[in-house]
Parts: sequence; C-alpha cells; structure tokens
Amino acid sequence: MHFRRWLAPWMGASLIALAGSGLAQTLPPEASLDKSEVRSWLLRIHEAAQTRNFQGIFVVSSGGQMTSARIAHYWEGNEQFERIETLDGQPRRVLRHNTLVATLWPNQRTALIEQRETANTFPRLVDHDGDRIVEHYDVRKKGMDRVAGHEARLLLLVPRDAMRYGYRLWSEKDSGLLLRADVINGAGEVIESSAFSEISIGVKPQPETVIQPLKRLKGYRVERPVITPTFYEDEGWVYRRIVPGFRHVSCVKRSSNAVDGGPGAEGAADGGERSSMLQTIFSDGLAHVSIFVEPYDASRHRKEVLMSMGATHTLMRRHGAWWVTAVGEVPAATLNEFVRGLERKKPQ
Repeated sequence: MHFRRWLAPWMGASLIALAGSGLAQTLPPEASLDKSEVRSWLLRIHEAAQTRNFQGIFVVSSGGQMTSARIAHYWEGNEQFERIETLDGQPRRVLRHNTLVATLWPNQRTALIEQRETANTFPRLVDHDGDRIVEHYDVRKKGMDRVAGHEARLLLLVPRDAMRYGYRLWSEKDSGLLLRADVINGAGEVIESSAFSEISIGVKPQPETVIQPLKRLKGYRVERPVITPTFYEDEGWVYRRIVPGFRHVSCVKRSSNAVDGGPGAEGAADGGERSSMLQTIFSDGLAHVSIFVEPYDASRHRKEVLMSMGATHTLMRRHGAWWVTAVGEVPAATLNEFVRGLERKKPQ
C-alpha cells in the first residue's frame, strides 16, 4: 500500500496470539467480508485513484513527526497527470505524466527523472486481488465516518499473522477514493496515519500544470537513472525464504547518469555511469518490501543498522562482496526474514 512507509517491531506467532490485544478488541461484531466483497471494495479504491480528478492537502503523521503536501491528480483522455508539492522543510515537487516521474529540488536546481511502471503515490493500492487479501487479513466493515468533510466508508483489516500490520481505510462514499489510512501495530496503536485534511473531488483537469514545468528544466542538474527490467535469479540471486503472502512484483537494475540542461541534454556531467543497483519489490497486496543490492564499498557502507520511522523499517547489512538494503511497510522480523533468505547463486 502506497501511503508512506510503515513499520514497528511486532513479534509473535499469529493473530490468535493477539487475543486480548488492542487491535483484536477493536473488531466490530459484523462478520468478515468474503473474497468477492473485498475484491469489489479494493477494485473501487484502486480505480478511483487512477480515474478521479482531485486536489487537496495531504498530511502524514509518522514517528512523532508531521509533514504535509499539496496533491493534485488529473485523468484526461486515458492519461494521468499528478503534481505533489511539499509544504514543510526543503521545497520539493513531484510531477508525473503516466509513467514519467520527475522529482525537483528547486533550491538546488536538481531534478531526478525516472520511468516507473507503477507510481508510488498516495492513494493507491498495488493489488486489488480479494482472494489474496483475505488469506492474510480479516477484513471487516465498520460503518460510516467523515474525513475532510466527506462521508467515508470505513474498513478494518486485521492481519492473520505477525508478519504484517493492520490497517484502517476510509473510502469516500460516492467516488471510492481513499481519504485516509491508519497503520496499526499488534498493541492496537496507530503507528502511522496518512490523510487528506482538505480535498476537492471532481475538479477540472489541468494537465498543463504538470506538462509545462516538465519542459522548464533548463539550468537544472538532471539525474536520469537507467532502469532495466530483469529478474533477480538472472542476476545471480535467489530467495530461499519469502514470507508467506508476499509475491514478487518487479525487479530492475538501476544506474545513473547526471547531465545538465534539462531532459534534452546529452552526456554525463560526472564523467560516466555509476555502479548499478538491483532493486526487487515484493508485496502482499497492501504492504511492500524493497530489497536493494549493490557492490560493497567500505568508504560508504560502514555500519550495519536497523532504523525505523513511524511504520517503516530500513535494514542495511553486508552480504559478502555485496551491500543489502531492505525497506518495508512490515515489522522488523519480516524484513529480517527476507534478508536472511537472500543467497548468492552458486556458479554452475
């Protein structure tokens, strides 16, 4: 689930072990939704994020910090346009036209231009497969609520094991647009909340507010990662352990060239291509885990560490001649399972 990233240590064997915990006690008396109902809910949310025109202020509360951004999304002629502007800290803008994503830092006159198969922006579900979701989450309706002045239907998703978190999702009653998402740990505590504080749905599309800035990058130092689709086994890696419920979503090799003068500039400003990095993404339909593998560099990779920020964990560890970084919306134990299961293939 693309809201921000969430994680906190949640250890245990199964949902049964949570009997009496805060999350288990919040379950409403209504029966769980069946696969077809869950599929219908998630498909509606998924389609609304792609085809609805909306704009508003989006707020994320995570790890004791709060950040906000102005978000606009337009759908016109089967094309998607998105604009995100941070309202706190260093100015940053993200512009998206279909799969082209540009991240701009105006103060530094720096831009990162990427082609992405899927966009990592709220509010979006990567998977709307109800069959898979109900295998690992108990999904229940909790009636109606209000978010940013809009009537919203509330869903509660309780994990069936300790390898993932629980969620509360607020879906706008008429459009299905996801207005808010809470991530809940095993003690029933909200460890991250993402929501619109104000939003207008059904606004007039303004694609020019995305297209025009993309054409005005003269004077920017532009980073253009070369992203090549691949498969981790073809790159010499295997996963001996993949956490149940998670499946492979994508795998790419990433390398960068830095150029000056905007999208049309030629040549590398730093003298050539950098070392490539392998990125593999796994998902259970809601939570995501990204595994990055790159050559070990003693000057940069000095300390193995596990960090957390709200609901997101980052685990960095040396693997022989390689450096592995795992980032995920899952408990720390889940990240550990993925990293422990990663092995270098033996030469044939």
